[in-house]
Amino acid sequence: MIIQLDPGATSAQKEKIQEVLTSIGYKPTAVQTQRASYLVCIGKNEFDIRRLGTLPGVADVHRVSESYKLVSRKWKVGESGIDLGDGVMIGAGSFSLMAGPCSIESEEQVRSVAKHLASQNIFIMRGGVFKPRSSPYAFRGMGMEGLKMFSSICREYKIKIITEVMQVSQIAPMYEYVDVFQVGARNSQNFNLLDELGRVDKPVLIKRGMSGTIDELLQSAEYVFSAGNERLMLCERGIRSYETAYRNTFDINAIAILKEKSHLPVIADPSHGIGLREHVPAIALAAAAAGADGVIYEVHEKPEEALSDAQQTLNYEESEQLIRNVRRLRESIG
Repeated sequence: MIIQLDPGATSAQKEKIQEVLTSIGYKPTAVQTQRASYLVCIGKNEFDIRRLGTLPGVADVHRVSESYKLVSRKWKVGESGIDLGDGVMIGAGSFSLMAGPCSIESEEQVRSVAKHLASQNIFIMRGGVFKPRSSPYAFRGMGMEGLKMFSSICREYKIKIITEVMQVSQIAPMYEYVDVFQVGARNSQNFNLLDELGRVDKPVLIKRGMSGTIDELLQSAEYVFSAGNERLMLCERGIRSYETAYRNTFDINAIAILKEKSHLPVIADPSHGIGLREHVPAIALAAAAAGADGVIYEVHEKPEEALSDAQQTLNYEESEQLIRNVRRLRESIG
């Protein structure tokens, strides 16, 4: 159960609400986010919900049976949106394209990609400065200096930045240079990191774990929301399976199911989903048709020279074609 509190609820009113909850066998947990105050209540006893709804200080009461409650659509029927400023909106009926290199490599590279995106009216750029790599000998990113350069160039083009954070200690130094924190597949159940991201006033994109279920992705989002941050996105990026013909098994089903289960924006990552450059545009179209709120993909001026994920990265011509086709599709389906 979720209780939404009136913005002007007094301390005395909140204490009375918690007393009533305890008396009927429910354990309340207070959650304060950027937007509202909630009580998440756990219990099994039956009671007349009107007993709570009429209490002073209560704005609304919702029964939510799932273990993930705040991210559930059971209490919030409408679509949640994330306003990044400067007219850049994610979710709430809008469709967003986000693109950029797998790794930030150089000032020349960042400026080239930023120009490409701006020319296509795309104002969210992805790029990793801390890279979790399977091999310890692979390029692992430019770190904070790379992020500062990335941020400086993107600000010139009024482009917002989404980049991966890998550990709690990175959040504070990254904060002023980042518009969206990304939690990668390998960290989707790093609960200490998720807790801490719940305490910052920056949007968070959470990627599905490599072998993660849909419920586990929603539970990861619940960690962030319950810690105070409801500016969240869910990202389907494919799961590991027995198939070896492509990088991951991209789960189109997950997009429709996540939209049914949650009010949060759902973003598709076809680059990691299939991992093969020639098929990325088709998977992006499939994701858009399935109801995704946005697509995030990898682009580089010369993919064959990229320091990471070259095989799944589009060049500018391929990127422009993807953009045209996705926008046509979105127009055709309204």
